[in-house]
Amino acid sequence: MGEKVKGFLIIIGGAEDRKGECKILKKFINISGGKDARITVITAAAQDPQQVGAEYIEIFSELGAHDVQALNIESRKEADREEIADRILDSTGIFFTGGDQLRITSLLGGTRVYNALHRAYREGVIVAGTSAGASAMSDTMIIGGSGDQAPKGSTVSMAPGLGLLEEVVVDQHFAQRGRMSRLLLAVAQNPYILGVGIDEDTAILVSPDGKFRVIGSNTVTVVDGSIVDFTNVSELESGEPLAMFNAKIHILSPGFGFDMKNRKPLKGEATGTYIRSGNG
Repeated sequence: MGEKVKGFLIIIGGAEDRKGECKILKKFINISGGKDARITVITAAAQDPQQVGAEYIEIFSELGAHDVQALNIESRKEADREEIADRILDSTGIFFTGGDQLRITSLLGGTRVYNALHRAYREGVIVAGTSAGASAMSDTMIIGGSGDQAPKGSTVSMAPGLGLLEEVVVDQHFAQRGRMSRLLLAVAQNPYILGVGIDEDTAILVSPDGKFRVIGSNTVTVVDGSIVDFTNVSELESGEPLAMFNAKIHILSPGFGFDMKNRKPLKGEATGTYIRSGNG
């Protein structure tokens, strides 16, 4: 996963702090180069791209970046313009706003902007996304599904994402919108994919070595289905409940992390206690 990639990812669960300490957005600016950063905000997911772009330009400028531009790409023709792709390649940080993740992939997929994004990331540019922009980061993304009921057949919809993060599916606004059931269904459909649910005002900082650390104020839930030995997901009719045995679930708070290659949680700065099962 990512052996040839030099860039970082910041994948945000939405509703990130924009007025207080702004820990997540400050981290993005710092990795992008601080006052020397060249930030490009991509508003393809947004219903009101002009307003959303202007908001992030103001925020990133206040955080110290001197060169911030918003790309309000509203058609595939625009996404194929050479000058827009050149701006991507000239950036030190790229930020995807929230909205509708399917708009991101349907507008950008296979275009010059899409290819420039992958090239920039491989060469060391940090790419961040919040809410819908977070879901679109992985090669498979959740585009719909109910989060207020038990996991049942036909209650989650998925589609190809941008493919910056491989073998992972991301869900956002995770605890706040009760999305555990749809993440479980996504993992059940392909247990090799790692499920990552990110709470609001929380993010994972993914490094080129395939590890991530949690930043922000809440938690990240990791569902590892790699050792699942039974699931009925392939036989489910619409509305029938899921069964799945031996999935691993990890809850990570800020400072803790996860090694995605080896499927292992990483201890953080905080102290904790290991509980050993059995009699000894």
